[in-house]
Amino acid sequence: MPRQPITIEQVLTMLREAPARIATLTADLTPAQLHIKPGPDEWSANDVLAHLRSCADVWGGCIARIIAEDRPTIRAVDPRTWIKETDYLDLEFRPSLQAFTRQRAEFLAVLEPLSPEVWSRSATMTGSGKPLERTVQSFAQRMARHERPHLKQIAGIVTTLSA
Repeated sequence: MPRQPITIEQVLTMLREAPARIATLTADLTPAQLHIKPGPDEWSANDVLAHLRSCADVWGGCIARIIAEDRPTIRAVDPRTWIKETDYLDLEFRPSLQAFTRQRAEFLAVLEPLSPEVWSRSATMTGSGKPLERTVQSFAQRMARHERPHLKQIAGIVTTLSA
């Protein structure tokens, strides 16, 4: 079944709330706990944050290109590949969350004033099968929707570590 579309305002709200939600969820964990993987093949809170930062880099970069260029062709980059080019997995959680929060504020400052026409601007994405058309809105919506289960994942990690 196709997903229900979400409005631009809903996307902005979801993106705006994510960093604060992460901060609230993790406020009572120690620096060591933030790096604990609750089970085999599971991620720590720090791993989840690193993944979210990587996704924000990749998808936010695509959005920036779509805004700046007229119908660009962009080669897709998998955030799981991009993360290997960063030090996000090795960073301490709190400074990394502060960087994510700053990046998100800067990203929202770009998105919030956009007209509906700019939200509709598109790019052709190549490199992962058949070329796909993506818009500013589809990328922002993808980011917002993608973060929701990861916020639940962090909540689960916190519950497990607090038990």
